[in-house]
Amino acid sequence: MLRGLTGAGLGKLESNEQFIELAAKYGFQAIDIDALGLVESHGVDGARGLLSKHGLVIGSIGLPVEWRHSEEAFLDGLPKLTQAAAAAAALGCKNCCTYVLPSTDYKAAHFMTLATRRLRTCAQILGAYGIRLGLEFVGPHHLRTQWKHPFIWTLEETLDWIDAIGESNVGLLFDAYHWYTNGLTVADIEKLRADQIVHVHINDAPDVPLEDVRDNGRIYPGEGVIDLAGFLQGLQRIGYKGAVAQEILTAAPPTDSPESLVQRSKAGFDKVYAEAGIG
Repeated sequence: MLRGLTGAGLGKLESNEQFIELAAKYGFQAIDIDALGLVESHGVDGARGLLSKHGLVIGSIGLPVEWRHSEEAFLDGLPKLTQAAAAAAALGCKNCCTYVLPSTDYKAAHFMTLATRRLRTCAQILGAYGIRLGLEFVGPHHLRTQWKHPFIWTLEETLDWIDAIGESNVGLLFDAYHWYTNGLTVADIEKLRADQIVHVHINDAPDVPLEDVRDNGRIYPGEGVIDLAGFLQGLQRIGYKGAVAQEILTAAPPTDSPESLVQRSKAGFDKVYAEAGIG
């Protein structure tokens, strides 16, 4: 499993170039980054060369389409999705991910109908470029009542929804934080197949009651109470071989330098990978 980084939790990064350089310097192998932006600033050959020079691959791009609100906003985003998919494919990235909030101000049944159709369309566009779509269920309890109507927040519901979307390139973005806040176990991971997982996020949680864990209260791997060794071992046992990308969402931006935060991230990965017995 590749050690990966997102920009979340790394403070005020000056540029994509700084992000790439720091990730490589501290032994990371994959980054989640805007492939289209990288191609626009460097060209395809330049972006490929920059990644190759630093021994990095792109773990995933974000879904650049607003599928949660109006039909007009959704349709307006589709041209950019095509551009982003082409850029990602040109740089060898095969994954695109989005999150699913656990409540909504829209009536849930109607929203489900719209969201299923919209995400199916996104998956079809991505599939034409050989890219998979990962859906991330979101577990923190406070978000389940943040908006008027409950929606999806469990692994089982998300898998059922993926079946309903009906495209073979749709799977899970599997996040350790949401695994933890759903009260799931290593056994739940072992029930999955590796091909059901598109991408993985890793982070840790403070020692507070489960129902008080906040989505923007994440801490660095190895600094909290999540059984990340078991999480990684479960993924390894089912044969997952993709990126495991750190994503740290906090209430206030970190004030430490990006380099010190990447160094801290490396220490966390070293700790939890060693505990899991993974090189």
